[in-house]
Amino acid sequence: MYMREFVITKPESGQTLEKYVRKLLKNAPLSFIYKTFRKGDIKVNNKKAKKDVILQDNDVVKIYINEEAFDSFLPNSDIIPSDVIREWIVYEDENILAVNKPKGILVTEADTTIEKSLDQLVLEYLYLKGEYDPNSSPTLKPGPAHRIDRNTSGIVLFGKNISALQALFTMMKDKKALSKKYYALVDGVILNEGEVDAPLLKDAETNTVRVASYKEGAKSATTKYKPIKVYGNYTLLDVSLLSGRTHQIRVHLSYISHPIIGDSKYGNFERNKFFKEKYGLKSQFLEAYSLTFNHPPMPLEYLSGQTIEVPLSKEYQEILNQIDE
Repeated sequence: MYMREFVITKPESGQTLEKYVRKLLKNAPLSFIYKTFRKGDIKVNNKKAKKDVILQDNDVVKIYINEEAFDSFLPNSDIIPSDVIREWIVYEDENILAVNKPKGILVTEADTTIEKSLDQLVLEYLYLKGEYDPNSSPTLKPGPAHRIDRNTSGIVLFGKNISALQALFTMMKDKKALSKKYYALVDGVILNEGEVDAPLLKDAETNTVRVASYKEGAKSATTKYKPIKVYGNYTLLDVSLLSGRTHQIRVHLSYISHPIIGDSKYGNFERNKFFKEKYGLKSQFLEAYSLTFNHPPMPLEYLSGQTIEVPLSKEYQEILNQIDE
């Protein structure tokens, strides 16, 4: 019988033994994992352990298993050293990473795509730096704390460890803890700031969202906006999210008859066609440009009051310059 030993690190603590083992032996059938537990071949600190035991920092997990089976059950890894995202990084410390995502890249991998997603590129970057090794820490995987649409550019936050990711997830649920702002170019002239408070309902089959009633199962959603500058028949808005629903900004602005320019799902077809032909715009004019840490929990309390911002992308600025001529 082959034995592998793992020392639980602080970022890996706080989860159940079952969850840890299932992530460690990602490709193993659940029946095999449960059988291994029943046989007492999984131990914590040299004692047989139940599935629901909570792992603590410095706990020693020992798994007794056939060596060939163990290797075959490990997660498949296609991680290669790469720093392709280095120029996209706008902030980095020991806990988090903020990336200015270009348009056209998914935040997380989808079954229908073959190109690399942003989370894969982040793992390759951290692997190159020696901060992530899927072989030594197969259960500890840095990841994104939130998503933005494929064709929306802007800031995406990544947690480098479990503690940081949990803190970021908590902040994403509490909108008072983290403020998110977007640039959006919309159809029509808006002279005053305003707020859209309209519940949203998602259709998973069509991947579309609409304003609906709570009786239909819609979830509350609130969006604030204020004009930055009027460009002819269009307005550049500063948009703030008070909730984080799928396609929220796009649907809310369309709902008040000021759809985002270039939005193929919720926008104005004729306007989109005009901008594509004249300015080469092929997707929605929407950019996540600012994140402010208002009340971050530990271990991110040192970020309190800090703001991460990126300037309007060169492509969008050039379009505005041309409109303004």
